[in-house]
Amino acid sequence: MKPLVKNPDAIRLAMLGMVDGNGHPYSWSAIINGKYDPSAIAQGGYPQINTYLDVQPRTALGIPGVRVTHVHCNNPADAERVSRAASIPQVVKRPEDVIGEVDAVVIATDIGHEHVARARPFIEAGLPVFIDKPLTDRADHLRQFIEWQRAGHACLSTSCLRYAREYADARKQLTALGDLRLITMSMSKTWERYGIHAMEGVYPFLPAGGWESVTNTGTSKANIVHVRHRCGVDVVLAVIADLYGAFGHLALYGAKGSQQAAFRDTFYAFKTQSEVFVEYLRTGQLPFPFEETVELMKIIIAGIRSREEGGRTVRLTEVG
Repeated sequence: MKPLVKNPDAIRLAMLGMVDGNGHPYSWSAIINGKYDPSAIAQGGYPQINTYLDVQPRTALGIPGVRVTHVHCNNPADAERVSRAASIPQVVKRPEDVIGEVDAVVIATDIGHEHVARARPFIEAGLPVFIDKPLTDRADHLRQFIEWQRAGHACLSTSCLRYAREYADARKQLTALGDLRLITMSMSKTWERYGIHAMEGVYPFLPAGGWESVTNTGTSKANIVHVRHRCGVDVVLAVIADLYGAFGHLALYGAKGSQQAAFRDTFYAFKTQSEVFVEYLRTGQLPFPFEETVELMKIIIAGIRSREEGGRTVRLTEVG
């Protein structure tokens, strides 16, 4: 494998896009650039970002050899605030204006059915792309991403909960539980945008490639999703609109014991997520097989289809 960028020690990133309820352009840019303006972040409507940034030692901020140099948001005022918030020197009028100016782009939006259109100009220009979760929520768009990946285009998409410190600690203690029987995870907001947080947080606990079916007996505001794995472990995900008090609460139940873990360290998860993308740019080696992302997206799509079809069990093989 070889680097995806010309100079791995001086990587220029573009931060592109912003949608309601998602402050990642502020948080990711601040974490990568290593500096932030709390007032600009608060003015943008995301004071909670300051809460976890303020408690970090200054040495924890920043990724050496990487800088967000360009930003674009549909609302120019948002782009100006993100620029001030994280000392991003260039605000561009159109996302495509960054082509030829940066080494890679970050699409910082979490509406899956928009991502093919948002990513296309950069993938076709040969730029590596990181896409916020979920990669997509449509089967035809998933096929397009698979085609791009097979053609050799560089694309990575993850939920930060894949890198949650709390879940990694729980995986180290699994043997004490005996054979796993049940995993549950609770999450707020929507299945379309946050179901991937719940699912990708659970995903590393079981072997990839073994997920079989999805049954969503809930509603658009209260998704109750049963995901079955070939190994026999049942996974139940509750993604409920206003369940903020149980965001990322994981429970593991085995034949001999149980344990719980609650997602707390947002900074660690975000920084690790960014570092993993940077390592991909520097080495050309995906951090995990793209097939895992495909499997996860099929679970998200199957969950939507099951809910819309009255709770019918949808097998992943149906999502082509």
